[in-house]
Amino acid sequence: MIEVRLEQLTKRFGDVTAVDGFSLTVWPREFLVAVGPSGCGKTTLLRLIAGLEDPDSGRIYLGGVPANAIPVGKRNVQLIFQSYALWPHMRVMDERTYTNISTPLKIRKWTTEAIARHMQNIARRVGLDSRLGSRRPDELSSGQKQRVALARAMTTSPGVILMDEPLTNLDPPSRVKVRQEIKQWHRDLGVTVIYVTHIMADAFAMADRIAIMRDGRLVQAGTERQLREHPVDKFVNEFLVS
Repeated sequence: MIEVRLEQLTKRFGDVTAVDGFSLTVWPREFLVAVGPSGCGKTTLLRLIAGLEDPDSGRIYLGGVPANAIPVGKRNVQLIFQSYALWPHMRVMDERTYTNISTPLKIRKWTTEAIARHMQNIARRVGLDSRLGSRRPDELSSGQKQRVALARAMTTSPGVILMDEPLTNLDPPSRVKVRQEIKQWHRDLGVTVIYVTHIMADAFAMADRIAIMRDGRLVQAGTERQLREHPVDKFVNEFLVS
């Protein structure tokens, strides 16, 4: 469970500055939710931390270690995409072969018995019915796909999990249920989480601390109470009630 420290992080795409001098420390085991209007740089921020994008300037530290030069896949970080990014041709889980959940463990040469035990434990934690193991993603509901994406992210016990609006495709009742499960899962596992959304109800329900972004910059970070009682400007005050 590691600290994420961002120092003056900047990323440009042509004439557009997606992330602009962003600095923030996310504490070990913290559940930080980054919020802001569409196009404010939330997703780009996650991609920078994951290593999918290279910053134009600024530094990323993971557990105190400079991470700018660490390639994607080697950063002890897992990113859960809004689209789930499940392999459509693979079944959910089967310790004997490559599936959406078992593949990271097969690549690491785990034994069949160890994979079976690990997957059973993970499936229990995310509320994934083991009877769904033989299904492919197109045979799952949105909520079930979300649980598979969470389970896959957990297989390698990452120090940091990044979530890019993972509840977008859920209906309201499922959304409430899954965000409760995500928060409980976070408490159980103690992993550091950075979650981005534009839905304030999700932020209030899950966040230890909320970071509000605008035009690629960090406007203010704090608990819900701190933000409500001491907003730094009108934008923050209006966004909290949007």
